[in-house]
This record gives sequence, structure tokens and C-alpha cells, in this order.
Amino acid sequence: MDDAVTNSPVPSVRSCRTGAWLVGARGSVATTAVLGAAAVRAGLAGPVGLVSELPSLAPAALPSLEDVVLGGHDVVVTGYRKRAEVLAAQGVVPRDLVVALGAELDAADADVVVPAAEPDQRRRVAALAAAMRDFHGRHDLDRLVVVDVSSTQPPLDTDDAELVTDLASPEAVRAAWDAGRSPLPASAEAVWAAYEAGAAVVAFTPSPGVGVPAVAELGRRAGVPWAGADGKTGETLLKSVLAPMFVQRALHVDSWSSFNILGGGDGQALADPVAARSKTATKAAALEAIVGRPVPGPLHIDYVADLGDWKTAMNHVGFTGFLGTRMQLQFTWQGCDSALAAPLVLDLVRLLAACADAGRSGAVPELGFFFKDPVGSHEHALAEQWHALLGLVDELAGRRP
Repeated sequence: MDDAVTNSPVPSVRSCRTGAWLVGARGSVATTAVLGAAAVRAGLAGPVGLVSELPSLAPAALPSLEDVVLGGHDVVVTGYRKRAEVLAAQGVVPRDLVVALGAELDAADADVVVPAAEPDQRRRVAALAAAMRDFHGRHDLDRLVVVDVSSTQPPLDTDDAELVTDLASPEAVRAAWDAGRSPLPASAEAVWAAYEAGAAVVAFTPSPGVGVPAVAELGRRAGVPWAGADGKTGETLLKSVLAPMFVQRALHVDSWSSFNILGGGDGQALADPVAARSKTATKAAALEAIVGRPVPGPLHIDYVADLGDWKTAMNHVGFTGFLGTRMQLQFTWQGCDSALAAPLVLDLVRLLAACADAGRSGAVPELGFFFKDPVGSHEHALAEQWHALLGLVDELAGRRP
């Protein structure tokens, strides 16, 4: 992709106090985002990895990173400084940044809420919405964007008839609450609270939260934009570049085998086969959509504790060319999950805040560039998604009616 696009002179940023409420605020991705934002603002790190800082996105005049305030909630009580020290020991973030920005990390802890134990789901959701409103007010925010960067959760059990009925509409959920049931999956509680607080939402995980029918309807009624789902940071990113090559060169993909090993909290969560179903479904969808049919080959995700925040993806592709010649492609991707994901979180907060200011509501398919399962779009090829993103930039710049 060529970013050497010349644009007419426009402000690259604008003043818009934007809150980023992180669900799973003390996890690796969130901690890296908090540290990274502080480092860039302090001039201790450059904008490498931040799509929102590319010249091609300048016409959108996104909210400045200086105006982004990070907060959120988590059940974990370990503060940002200690969490960042662990990440530094694993080679995820530079140790000198943790030392230099220790005071900023400590200050950021003040905006992380540890929810009180509350068995009643309606009260949990209400308390979370109140915390979001309080965050909005204390920091005099213009916009609030809630980003789910928590551990992947299992898909909904669609064979549970009572659960399906309870989740059919907002009214059905409230009726279930009146009856003493807690129908919302944990990932949906935060999204429901976000919509109640008037916030935009980023589904950075494949958890079912935003896709629950009642929650989706609540979002439509709230009139806010949202984007998702499941951040595209590693193996699927490569597939969305390589798979179109085979299609456009009329080469037949015979098989595509993918073997993933990772550590960290996400790897531990995905060690549960039920939870892993959400992730493998989104990883498989891109290849099938691009090739136009199911492609044989196993797709494994395995937890290896000592990898920490690092992940390795090994792929073997069998394909057939002219006159039936059989060929192969093998590649290995090794990356740090948090260092890949954290800048995208900051990008999406800025982009979605700008979409809200422009009056967009509902799913924003042009942000599919960032996701494995782009809601509102069937396009998975990265180059096409990039052009759609630039179209959104034009819209935000006021170039379209």
C-alpha cells in the first residue's frame, strides 16, 4: 500500500476531548496503549504503528492524541507501573520508558475502576454506565469511545431457547432482569453500559457482546457509531494480503494450514476450546471470503505459557498453477500481540470519535481495515479495505455530500 498520496492542506488534528474507556483496562494491550500514548505525547517515542498518524489520514483532522484520555475498568488490581514492568521484562515495551513515565502510569491508575462485587446484572450494568458518565464529566470530554480489549469469551449458546428469547430485544433483557435472570454475556454488559452512557464502541475481540440482538438494537436506539470485530494484527493480516494474490493470479489454493502458538492472558483464555471457537471462526472467515469457498487445512491455536505476550504463526499453503503444477508457500509470523494491537486501539478511538462528530451511527464498515470480522462489510482483502478507509477519510474531511 502506497501512502504517498498528496492531499490538499488541511489540519492533521483538531481539538476534541476524547475519552477511551478500556474494558480490560489493566491487561497487556491496554497497558501498552496507555504507556505508548504517554510516550508519544512526551516525545519519547515516534508514531510507528499508528495508522492514524499516516499522511493519508491527515485530511480527516482526527482528534489529537494529546486530547485522548484513557481510563476503563478491570477486575485486576495490579497498577499500570507494575504491569508495565512485567511487559518490559518480557521485552514487550522498553524498560527505560516505564522508568521515565512511571508518574504518568501511576496517574492513569486513578481512572481505572475496579467494579464492586454485585450479583445483580442490572445493577452491575447501571454502575458501569454511571462510572463511564463520571469519567466523561470529570475530564470534560466531547466524546467517549469504549473499547473491549478483555480476554476472548465463548460464543453465545444458540441452543439455549430461553437465553435466545431473553436476548431478543432490550425489553426482553429487562424482563429477564425482572425475573431474576442474568442473560447478558459478560462482554455485552460493558457494551450495554456504553450505549446507556451514549458512548461509541469498538469490539476489538471476537467476544459476542456487540452482536447480541438486544445489544445491537440498544446501540441503534442510542444513535452512536461502533466498529468491529476482532482486531486484525497478525496471521489474518497476512492472509488478507496474500490470499488476494492467489485469486488475482488465477492460482488455485488447494490447502491452507495454520498453526498458532501464543502465551499471555489471551493465550490462556484461548486454551479453553469453547472460548477458542470465537477466535477460530473469525480467523477462518477471511480466507473463505477472499477465495470464495472453504479451503481445506487445519487451524490450530495452542497456549504456550513461556511465550508471554509473544505469538508465532506458521502457515503452509498448497496451490496449483498452470498445467496442474503443484507448488507451496510457507511463512512464519512472529510478533508481539500488545505492540501490534495497542496502536490500533488508539487509531480506532480517534477515528470513531471523528465518525461520531460527523453524525455517523451504527456499524462503520469502512473501519474493516482493522478487523478480522469486519461488521457491515463482506470485504476482507486488505488493499480494498484500505481504499474504503481512505473513502471514510474523504467523508470526514467534508469532500462528500
